Amino acid sequence: MIRIVLLWILLLHQAAFAQVQVTAPRCEMRENPLGIDMLKPSLSWKIDSRSRSVVQTSYQVLVASSQEKLAANTGDLWDSGNIRSDASVNVLYQGVPLKSRTKCYWKVKIGNNRGDSEWSAPAFWSMGLLKGGDWKGRWIGMDYPAKGDSETQFSRLSARYFRKEFKTSKIVKSATAYIIGLGLYELYVNGKKVGDQVLAPGPTDYNQSVKYNTFDVTGYLKPGGNAIGTVLGNGRFYTMRQAYKPYKIKTFGYPKMLMNLDIEYSDGTKEVISTDDSWKMTANGPIRTNNEYDGEEYDATKEMPGWADAGFNAQGWQKATFVQEAVGMPVAQMNENMKVMETIKPVSIRWLKPGVYIMDMGQNMAGWVRMSVIGKRGQAVKLRFGETLQLGNLASGSAVVLATSGKSKSQSAVTSNQVVTELFVRNLRDAKSTDIYILKGTGRESWEPSFVYHGFRYVEITGYPGKPQLSDFEGRVVYDEMQTSGEFSSSNETLNSIYKNAYWAIRSNYKGMPVDCPQRNERQPWLGDRTTGAYGESFLFDNGRLYTKWLDDIQQSQRQDGSIPDVAPAFWRYYSDNVTWPATYLTVADMIYQQYGDLRPIVKHYPSMKKWMDYMQENYMTADLITKDKYGDWCVPPESKELIFSKDPLRKTDGVLLATATYYKLLMLMRQFALLQHLQGDAAVFESLAGRIKTAFNQKFLNADSKQYSNNSVTANLLPLSFGLVPDQDRERVFQNMTGKIEKENNSHISTGVIGTQWLMRGLSANGRPDLAYRLATNRTYPSWGYMAENGATTIWELWNGNTADPGMNSQNHVMLLGDLMIWYYENLAGIKAAAPGFKELLMKPDFVEGLSHVDASYQSAYGTVKSNWTKKGAHFEWHITLPANTSARVYIPVQDIGRLSESGNKIKEASGLRFIKMEGQRAVLEIGSGEYNFMVN
Repeated sequence: MIRIVLLWILLLHQAAFAQVQVTAPRCEMRENPLGIDMLKPSLSWKIDSRSRSVVQTSYQVLVASSQEKLAANTGDLWDSGNIRSDASVNVLYQGVPLKSRTKCYWKVKIGNNRGDSEWSAPAFWSMGLLKGGDWKGRWIGMDYPAKGDSETQFSRLSARYFRKEFKTSKIVKSATAYIIGLGLYELYVNGKKVGDQVLAPGPTDYNQSVKYNTFDVTGYLKPGGNAIGTVLGNGRFYTMRQAYKPYKIKTFGYPKMLMNLDIEYSDGTKEVISTDDSWKMTANGPIRTNNEYDGEEYDATKEMPGWADAGFNAQGWQKATFVQEAVGMPVAQMNENMKVMETIKPVSIRWLKPGVYIMDMGQNMAGWVRMSVIGKRGQAVKLRFGETLQLGNLASGSAVVLATSGKSKSQSAVTSNQVVTELFVRNLRDAKSTDIYILKGTGRESWEPSFVYHGFRYVEITGYPGKPQLSDFEGRVVYDEMQTSGEFSSSNETLNSIYKNAYWAIRSNYKGMPVDCPQRNERQPWLGDRTTGAYGESFLFDNGRLYTKWLDDIQQSQRQDGSIPDVAPAFWRYYSDNVTWPATYLTVADMIYQQYGDLRPIVKHYPSMKKWMDYMQENYMTADLITKDKYGDWCVPPESKELIFSKDPLRKTDGVLLATATYYKLLMLMRQFALLQHLQGDAAVFESLAGRIKTAFNQKFLNADSKQYSNNSVTANLLPLSFGLVPDQDRERVFQNMTGKIEKENNSHISTGVIGTQWLMRGLSANGRPDLAYRLATNRTYPSWGYMAENGATTIWELWNGNTADPGMNSQNHVMLLGDLMIWYYENLAGIKAAAPGFKELLMKPDFVEGLSHVDASYQSAYGTVKSNWTKKGAHFEWHITLPANTSARVYIPVQDIGRLSESGNKIKEASGLRFIKMEGQRAVLEIGSGEYNFMVN
C-alpha cells in the first residue's frame, strides 16, 4: 500500500513537471548576448503549459561562472534562492558585481499553482569591456583621401582595408573579438566573415558615444598562423555630403577602428591581439566608393584574393597609422545589428533602350540587389534605384522586351515618340542611388554591396552583358534583426492591404535607428514621426531594444540648456524648440514600459526629460500657454492633390493650441513617471502646472457657445478630447463638432496631419464612434491609406497625395502618416491591449463594427503569444483566445443573454479558468487566466 501511494505521488510530481516548463530564457530580452555592459542585466523567461490559469508563484535563478558549476547547481555569481514572486519578465540580476569579460551561465526554475517546474535549459551572457582602460592598443585609420577619392559635395571615399597576422602556439580555449569599426565595418578571421550582420555598428552621435560589437571567434582560429582582416566603410561617420552646409550637417572624420582579440589558452594563459602600427592597410581595394546616398562602386579587377588569410603577400600595403581616437566613449551595442532579413525575387525585367533595362521587384523595399553576371574584364554594370516609374519616349522602330516571373514573354514594335515607363528619380533629390560593378571577367560573378542601402522598387540596369534574366538578380531586404511580433488579417481586404504596406514601410525604416525614409538624401531619425508610431510598430516588430537605444541617442543630443533636437542623433542640427517633435522622448519611454514592462528607460531618462520640460516652460510659456511651435499639424491633406501643403486656413490648427495641449499631455505623463519612482513632490508640481494650463487653454481656445476649439479643425478638437483637457460637461458637444466636421465637411475622410493622426482612430473609438474610425480606415478614395493602396502603393507614402504632389517631397516609403492606425488595429479591432505593463494583464474589448465580420491577430508579448480570432455573422459569434502562462485578461463578449454564451461547449459557470464578472450594456465581462478559450454565442 505504501509503495502504491509513493508511486502515485511520484506520478503526480512528474505530471506537474510535464504540465509546466520554463522556456526561452533571455538576458536583456536577447538570446545568449555577448559583450553587454549592463551591470544589473534583466532576465526573463516564458512558461509553457497546456493547463489553464497557470500562475508563477516563485522563482529561483542560478548564475554561475562556468558551465560545470551551473550543471552542479552552484550559483557562485548569484543564487537568488526561492523568491516568492510572479515576476518572469525583467528580473534584475542581484549577484556579485560583474566585471569586464565575465562569462555568466544561468538557468531558472519556478514554482506555480500547478506544481514546481524543472530547471530551464542553460543560457548564457558575457560582459563586455566596461572601462576605458580595458581596451588595449591604439586607434588606427587613414586620415586623408586616397587616390581617386574626392571630397566635394558628392563625396567619394574608398573603403579602407586592414590586416594583421599572428600565431597561436597553444590550444585555444576561447577567443573573443571586440571591435569598434567607424563608420561601418566587416570583420574577417582567416578569410571568413565573422557574423551575419551588415552595416554594423549602429549609428550614434559619434562625439557622444561609439558602439562596439562582440563576437565569439573561437572556431575561426587554427593552430599556427592566423590573420585578421577588416574593411571600413564610411556610414554616417564620414558623412555623405562633405563640406556642404557644415552649419547643418555633422561629419566626424575619416573611418577608423579599435579592436581587441582576447585569446584564452587551455593552459590558462591569455593573450590580446590589438590594433597598433604593426597592422597593414590599403585603400586600393575593390570598394572604390561607398556613400549611403549615392551608392557603392566595386571594381572586381582590384580584388585581392586571400587578403584576410595568413600568408597573403601584402606588398604594396602600407603600415597602419595611429589616428586620434573617436570622441565618444565606447559602449556596448545592446540593440541588434542590421541583417539581410529576407531575399525576394524580381517580378519582371523590361527592355527600355539599347543596353538599358528596368527591373521591377514587385515591392518597395530597403536594402540592395545581389547580382550574378558573366562578362569581359572591365565591363561595368550600373544599377540605379528608384521607387516609381515615369513616362518617357522611345525612338522609332525600337522594341520592348519584357521578362516576367510568370510564363509569358512579349515583344512588340513601337512607333516614333511612343511613351514607355522609365525610372523616376526626382523625388530622390540629389541622391544618386547608383551601384556600379566592374567585372573581373573570370566566369560567373556574384556581387552585392557592403556599405550602402537603397529604398527602391525599380532598378535601371545599364551595361549588363547580354540580356539580364530574373534568375540573375535577388532583392536583399535589410533592417534590424528583430522578431516579427504580430500578425493581422481580417475580412476586409483594404485593412489587409494597408497592414501589409505598413509592415513593409516600418521594416524599411529601421536602420539602427528609426529613420524617416530609405531612398532620398535625407534618411534622418526625425522624432515627430514616432510619437505614437513607435507604439504601433511594437505590435508588428519586437522593437524594444531599438527604441531603448534611440532614447540614449536623444539624451546624448540634448544641449546643456535642455533643448532637444527634432532629429536624433543630431546628424542634422535642427533645434527648433517645438513641443510636438521632442515629445517623442517621453512617449517612447512610456511605450517601452507599457509594451515591454521595462521601467529602466523612464528612470534613466527622467532627469533629462525634466530638464527639457523646464527649459520649454522657462523659455516659451506665457500666461500658462506654450507659444512656440515649428511644424504645425504637419502634412494635413491639402485641398488640391497637386499641393504639398494645404493653403486653406480652416484645415490648419493653431500652433499654440498644438504646443500647449501636447505639453499638458506630457505633464501628466511626467506625473506618472514621478509616481512610478515615488517622487511625490515632483508629481505634485507637474499636476499643479497642468491644472493651470488646463484653465488657460480652455479660456483661450474653447468657444463657450459652440463648444468648438479654435477654428474647429478636427485636430483642434481631437487633442483636447484625447488629452483630458475638455470639461466633462462639454465632451459630448466637442466630440459632435469633431465628428460633424469629419462626416459633413470632409465626406467621412481623414483631414488630420501627423499630429492629429496620432490620436484620431483611438479618439473616435474611445468616444463611441468606432464605425467612423472604420470608415476612415477602409476608404479607398483621397485622402486615405486605402487611396495609397488603390494607386499601387506597397508601402505608406509621406503625403496623402504622394502620387500627384511635387516630387520635391513625396517619399513613397514613410511611416509618419500611420499615426495610431496600427495601435487601433490591435487594441480596437483585435482586442489585444495591455492593461498592465508588459501584457501581464490584458484588456480584450474589440470594436465589433458593422461591415467587419472577422479578425485574426496574434502578438508575441514578453510573456508569450497572445491570440485573438473572432468571427461575427448575424447573431452568431465565435471568439478564440489564447493567453500565455502567467497572464490574465478581462474579456468583453457581445451578448445580451448570458445563457447564450458558452466556452468550449460548456456553460460559462461550468467552464474552467474563467469567472463571470457582470453584464455591461450588451456585453458580458469575464476574467480569464492563461490558456486557450473558445467562446461562442448562438
